[in-house]
Amino acid sequence: MMAARRSPGTETGATRRRPADKQLVVRQYRSAIGSKPKHRGTLRALGLGRVGRAASLPDRPEIRGMLARVPHLVEVLEEAK
Repeated sequence: MMAARRSPGTETGATRRRPADKQLVVRQYRSAIGSKPKHRGTLRALGLGRVGRAASLPDRPEIRGMLARVPHLVEVLEEAK
């Protein structure tokens, strides 16, 4: 049996994106020296890596999970809408 054809513009539910209207401003306030390698990798993935750096990130479950892994190293400064 042949698979149904889709037009190029249609997306499945897994690839559909919501508009990123909410943003989180995250700042690193503690050093990652002495922390676990996974924590340092999480900081790099968040766009941080040095004390005092800040990054504006979309408010998505993936980002919230990353922030939950390193709450002792970062602070959420602003939840802009």
